Amino acid sequence: MTGMPHPTSLRRTPVQQRSAERLGRILDACARLLDEAGYDELSTRTVAARADVPIGSVYRFFGNKRALVDALAQRNLERYAERVAERLGTIAADDWRAAMDAVLDEYLAMKRTAPGFALVDFGTQIPVGAPDADPNHRVADTLTGLLAPHLGRTPDAALRRAFLVAVEAADALVRLAFRLDAAGDERIIEETRQLLRAYLGRVLD
Repeated sequence: MTGMPHPTSLRRTPVQQRSAERLGRILDACARLLDEAGYDELSTRTVAARADVPIGSVYRFFGNKRALVDALAQRNLERYAERVAERLGTIAADDWRAAMDAVLDEYLAMKRTAPGFALVDFGTQIPVGAPDADPNHRVADTLTGLLAPHLGRTPDAALRRAFLVAVEAADALVRLAFRLDAAGDERIIEETRQLLRAYLGRVLD
């Protein structure tokens, strides 16, 4: 994982280190501005000013703010995958419950601390990206790729479907938890954890 947005969200993929660093500053500025003012007030001009780059630098990579936010969502997913992969390295291969706890815990940690994540996460909170590029499908694909080899499972359609159902359910419940409490209602989060264990136990036990 490089933390670089998916090439399809960029007009131009940075080649030089200096260009990659400038792209990172642009995405960092976008994330901070989302926290401060929300999506409606976001503009390429305000992002350029916050990142301290010429407006042309933003347009070199992005055609509009929607593409910019979509790239931020993709970077979030890549960073999330990196965090989950690192946690899996400390978990026994046969302990799928601990693996799923890590999946949920790392998402919650990013939701509470990563700039812009509370609004954008992987693209689920605002209409970004192509209509058929459902973020939860991308999350399910990412988790299937990470968890299947760790758990010694074949990443077949049935496993991918189970993870998609789990992601959809967890997404709805975590959003509920953060509507009830800005820090995430711990009782709802615990119910989410138990629901995931009960459902995935049918597939993974």
